[in-house]
Amino acid sequence: MPRDPRAMVFIGIKEYVVALDEKTGDEVWRTGVRGGYIYVLWDGQSVYATSGGEVWRLDPRNGDIIWHNELKGLGRGIASIASTRSAAESGGQLMGMAAQQAAEAAAAAAAASG
Repeated sequence: MPRDPRAMVFIGIKEYVVALDEKTGDEVWRTGVRGGYIYVLWDGQSVYATSGGEVWRLDPRNGDIIWHNELKGLGRGIASIASTRSAAESGGQLMGMAAQQAAEAAAAAAAASG
């Protein structure tokens, strides 16, 4: 089941982006990306990773790659990344997602006990 991305820490290391539970430090998911040094950005909706002149957009709930751009013709150096969206602006959307997940869990629990 996907987790609330606001309760995770995102790490870029070697050829991976790793999501950890912020309370326990347990690994939630791991996604392989090419390159060495991985720079990671959380913008409140997505996780972005850059490495070796390429960029990936990842689903923060499960690490699935949404898209990948090789940025052809721009070289293989270290890239920086920014977003026009901020984590605070995306809070309402995440709250809606969390409410939906809670409702689904309550419905499943009611069905199981019923």
